[in-house]
Amino acid sequence: QLQASGGGLVQPGGSLRLSCAAPGSIFSISVMGWYRQAPGKQRDLVASITSGGSTNLADSVKGRFTISRDNTKNTVYLQMNSLKPEDTAVYYCNARSAMYVFWGQGTLVTVSS
Repeated sequence: QLQASGGGLVQPGGSLRLSCAAPGSIFSISVMGWYRQAPGKQRDLVASITSGGSTNLADSVKGRFTISRDNTKNTVYLQMNSLKPEDTAVYYCNARSAMYVFWGQGTLVTVSS
């Protein structure tokens, strides 16, 4: 139900913006988040944003990544700047509430020269 897009190959120092669209009935009441999973590692939270717009970012991306949501488009964004090779991972969109957790299909971000 979650459609993530925007991944790709980018050079170190570059930028990408990920998007994730969700059904309106889910989006409006969910905490939306982005997670990432590098090869051989666990899936970790990158950033999240509540329905009211409060954000939380992992220490490793603070100052470089921004999460935002457009409630008119039922879409959450992850703006990624100053990308580093260690940001390489599959990025997953997530919608959660007290009653459910939904995951998107993942989009690959590769940071390499």
